[in-house]
Amino acid sequence: MNTHKAKITSLIAVSAATLVLTLSATGAPVTPTETTASRDARMTWWREARFGMFVHWGLYSGLAGTWNDKAVAKKGGMEWIQQRVKADTDTYAERAIPRFKPVPGFAKAWAALAKEAGCRYLVFTSKHHDGFALHDSKVSDFDAGSVLHRDLVKEIVDAARAEGLKVGFYHSVIDWHHDQYEYALSKQLPHPLKGKPYPNGTRDHKKYVDYLHAEVAELTSNYGPVDILWWDYSSQDFQGDVAWRAMELMAAVRADQPAIIMNNRLFRCPEAGWKSMGTDGFTGALDPKYGDFITPEQHIPATGMPGIDWETCMTMNTTWGYSEHDHAWKPAKKMIRNLIDIASKGGNYLLNIGPKGDGTIPPQSVEALKAIGVWMKVNHESIYATTASPFSKLVWGRATTKGKTLYLHVFDWPANGTLSIPMKAEVVQAVLLSDPSNALPVKADGAQIKITLPATAPDPVATVIRLELRSPPVITVL
Repeated sequence: MNTHKAKITSLIAVSAATLVLTLSATGAPVTPTETTASRDARMTWWREARFGMFVHWGLYSGLAGTWNDKAVAKKGGMEWIQQRVKADTDTYAERAIPRFKPVPGFAKAWAALAKEAGCRYLVFTSKHHDGFALHDSKVSDFDAGSVLHRDLVKEIVDAARAEGLKVGFYHSVIDWHHDQYEYALSKQLPHPLKGKPYPNGTRDHKKYVDYLHAEVAELTSNYGPVDILWWDYSSQDFQGDVAWRAMELMAAVRADQPAIIMNNRLFRCPEAGWKSMGTDGFTGALDPKYGDFITPEQHIPATGMPGIDWETCMTMNTTWGYSEHDHAWKPAKKMIRNLIDIASKGGNYLLNIGPKGDGTIPPQSVEALKAIGVWMKVNHESIYATTASPFSKLVWGRATTKGKTLYLHVFDWPANGTLSIPMKAEVVQAVLLSDPSNALPVKADGAQIKITLPATAPDPVATVIRLELRSPPVITVL
């Protein structure tokens, strides 16, 4: 399983030809300049979406966290199972391929559920670290086209677009399968054979990078508009141009997809928003030439990142890829409040599902997403196209903003029936989103606005009040 198709040479030539317009006279990649206005226009839909579905799915999904009939672990990422058990690529493929059997219509079920949950975009793993690509690749024989005689990328893209969702590819620049990937060049990046000699002798990492660029060119050329490219990932000791010819790769992607939005994970340096290798090792600064947004993983920044586009990605249990042994499911209440918390801080929420090897979604994920969808059906206007809260802290919940309107998300219903907001403002009207035809009593009380509420919360998870103002509020407690 270590060979790659002979057509790689011709596709690399095509990819190189595409780059001509983005190379300087010396052959060095040119970073295209972009005005603030044009960048804002390109980012508008993403900033307004606030909520997306992440999907980790590949050969590892069929293994379900099990190796040699034993659980590898009850918690933690099982998309890394090959690395966890230290399996070479042939052994891994021999075990995993027979267990990866996507049922007809799986992609339509994903897309329909994402739409029902209120997601505006769907990002899925076109290739994870194990190197198995979900499209019909001409530069590899370790792909869905060669192995399954199906183009799973096309199936997913078509299904997502049919539901009106924006589409993104998660693409791993790490590759545990490719026979020229020089894993010894990094002490920080994972590999199943880390510390061991290359099984096939001397490797040439440049050949792997050529392959990486060629396979990405297929994805950005053959599936219509691609809205997001979610790279994963680099290390402090191996990143950027040295590891992936990153600037050239980004220029080639933009040549194919001028409106695409890309994250910052081709790099692991301070300029790209990184301060460490930890999943919480992000900073609040990003030079746009390194990517469009910062990617906190399993973390919500305490105060957001003012002036920076960011997206928190999170699992529903503790694993990204499916595991039959991980039962640490978050309740829907927690995920709804995470969505609100993230929106209140000006970020996006990318919530992951890990389908099984046949493409079906675990019932716990389905149930949770349906519950989120019920809440979103009533309260979506308090999430979509909102900006961060003007308040540094609210003891009873969170707030989002849209023009002169505040959306007050009440987590803890006041026992005395009065909601106090620390601000001065001229209020036009306050209503519950669940009962917009009935105005709530509002009065100014010194440095606070006070709203009289029903005795019990209409929604114990998060009741939302739309508070319309005549002018921006004056915050009295910061």
